[in-house]
Amino acid sequence: MIKTIIILFYIFIIYWVNFFLTKNNVIPNYTGNLHQKFFNKNKIQLSGGIFLLPVLVFINYDYSSEFILAIVFIFILGLLSDLSLFSSAKARFMFQFIIIFLFLFFSETKLTSLRIDFIDFILENNISSLIFTLFCLMILVNGTNFIDGLNGLVLNYYLVITLIIFKLGLFEFSKVEINDIYLIIIILFYLTILNFLNKLYLGDSGSYLLGFVMGYLLIDIYESSYIFSPYFIALLLWYPAFEILFSIIRKMIQKKSPLKPDNRHLHHLLFSYIKIKNRFKNISSNNLTSFLIIFYNMFIFIIASFRVNFTIFQVSLILLNVLIYLSLYIKLNRVYFK
Repeated sequence: MIKTIIILFYIFIIYWVNFFLTKNNVIPNYTGNLHQKFFNKNKIQLSGGIFLLPVLVFINYDYSSEFILAIVFIFILGLLSDLSLFSSAKARFMFQFIIIFLFLFFSETKLTSLRIDFIDFILENNISSLIFTLFCLMILVNGTNFIDGLNGLVLNYYLVITLIIFKLGLFEFSKVEINDIYLIIIILFYLTILNFLNKLYLGDSGSYLLGFVMGYLLIDIYESSYIFSPYFIALLLWYPAFEILFSIIRKMIQKKSPLKPDNRHLHHLLFSYIKIKNRFKNISSNNLTSFLIIFYNMFIFIIASFRVNFTIFQVSLILLNVLIYLSLYIKLNRVYFK
């Protein structure tokens, strides 16, 4: 009963604080103009991270001081970017690297098995395991930021993952209490509604937070149980991870800086196709595109959840996703840039 009251009170706070931020334009939509204004020319508050941070601190305050410090510093880094006080992408990348590296080092968090003998042999070395885990989290954090261009895309993506993990009962292997998972689900759902209504964006602070926290939680659950294939984690996180890896390769082929933003991600192309084909307004095309991407991934995750311990099955689904992504990207790219 008390926790229900706290949740309702916090939702009330979110609404009015965001109303205040919007009215006074406290966090103007300057950062990522090229990316976000592709869909919406209005100045929407980049306030999602502000509302996520207290929840994440609250559910972990008695668990790990290293984790609390890491999410606070990740949030601050993103917030400075949202406030246009830290505009250098290279500098942000380096600070992300330092924050995540120090967290992994002092918390001794690392991936130790991928169920491939020669890779597992390499991961037996603490330094190799640390570097590999650091690489995975860096890819996920920045990949999450890359896909934060459609209303509800990031929030819904991680909401679906949370629900899948909850349904499978895997949160019992984490340090997070089940009641706190309900809190996360409710807040993600409420922020998704505000995001769909163009009342707020996640911003860099929110996308950094979600990518880092969800990546760590999934690693922690796997390392604490080993009851499912590590490729089930890879499947759950394939979209933001592949989005950034594909974008880096694409830009290198085009002789462009991988850190320079553009509007040629898959969700941009799909949005443009839906808008032009159906002559929808921006917000309708935006929400429909987000829904289609989320629905596809949810469908794949549900199929994967039937055989979570079957590595070949999980790898096959990952390869299928990559094939569908590349096929769709090539087709949409030809239509949009012909």
